[in-house]
Amino acid sequence: MDKLRETILAEVPEMAKQAGETLLKWSWVEPEVWTERMLAALEQGVKGGKWFSLIDKVYSRENLLSGFNKVKRNKGSAGADNVTIELFEKRLEENLTEIEEELKEDTYKPGAIRRHFIPKPGSKELRPLGIPPVKDRIIQSALRNVIEPIFEAEFAEQSYGFRPGRGCKDALRRVDQLLRQGHTMVVDVDIKGYFDSIPHNRLMTLIEEKISDGRILQLLEKYLTQRIFDGMKEWSPDRGSPQGAVISPLLSNIYLNPLDQLMRSKGFEMVRYADDQVILCRTRQEANTAYETVKDWMEKAGLTLHPEKTRIVDVTQKGGFEFLGYHFEQNRKQPRQKSLKKFKDSIRFKTRRANGGSLREIIKSLNPLIQGWFEYFKHSMKTTFRSLDGWIRRRIRSILRSRIKLKGISKGLDHQRWPNSFFQESGLFSLKAAHFKACQSR
Repeated sequence: MDKLRETILAEVPEMAKQAGETLLKWSWVEPEVWTERMLAALEQGVKGGKWFSLIDKVYSRENLLSGFNKVKRNKGSAGADNVTIELFEKRLEENLTEIEEELKEDTYKPGAIRRHFIPKPGSKELRPLGIPPVKDRIIQSALRNVIEPIFEAEFAEQSYGFRPGRGCKDALRRVDQLLRQGHTMVVDVDIKGYFDSIPHNRLMTLIEEKISDGRILQLLEKYLTQRIFDGMKEWSPDRGSPQGAVISPLLSNIYLNPLDQLMRSKGFEMVRYADDQVILCRTRQEANTAYETVKDWMEKAGLTLHPEKTRIVDVTQKGGFEFLGYHFEQNRKQPRQKSLKKFKDSIRFKTRRANGGSLREIIKSLNPLIQGWFEYFKHSMKTTFRSLDGWIRRRIRSILRSRIKLKGISKGLDHQRWPNSFFQESGLFSLKAAHFKACQSR
């Protein structure tokens, strides 16, 4: 692909510009799958708008190896078969050959998904997470390499979740931009149990509009009905796409793309990240219309809006709304309470008073966590960082206090024993200082 790029860019200027822009646009695709000819067809459109004969691209050895490397990079636990990534890699060639033959001969059957429940931030509820076997994750990665560009070419601009070259920060920047432009009446949309509610037949209908390879369609149907094992029972779902499956984010975007296109055609400013979405309007009347439009689409699509969490908010007033970890209210932006709690819980774990590490070790452990959190939340109001800095120092002072046989949390003379400058000299990452530097840089 690199040699191809150099060759194209060396041609006639106008031709080079067009070809170079195409290559840059699709630079993320798997080069062993998406050749120059296929990319040209993707740009110009294929006859009848449908793609045929794709299964051989899925089971090509290069693509399967690419799928394995992606699964390995993402790490993750073993599925219900207890085969880890390390165990799979020990017999990599034999395992990939087996996958290739099963897909060729159409004898492949997915294993059971191990369902694992994880805490839902800020709630007593548990979120179900599906963990497919390593083998299935590899095939799903290879399958995604093949079909994702076909749908990506049609996805709307206002969709940011799980898409190449896009992410949370891009979605947040767009929300900021729209708020500054006066779109302060916000429809905060919450789909009740989205990933568990997607109707299989309607999803497959959308996929069939672009893909006519029957074996690809059968493979996708196998994943939609893949058995789920939760330690007590085993069953096959008749709706939904399990969270945790490699192919699931793409399928969820495919199903919501018609909504994206509808809202765009009607002129609504929607920002969507997976199933999290907000519609930013200028007036209450516009917000009401947007709400009714979304509600009507959801009913026809077999989905349900959460009756309590879906609401219309005037951002200029108290209350505000939350989106991708931030809380927006009255021209202010700060981490939402759930995000703060999660961060503080992580700091608490690393700064227990029974911590036996040296101050240097404690700070070395804390800094990546604090710095990573800052990189995401650095656009919050500045008072956020000053108070958090003080809280983190107090946690460390309490550890130091216990080491000189003093009981309780940090107080009194502790600020003189270990002043703020002491932590600065010890190398503790300062949120306040980092925020000031970022503001100066901007």
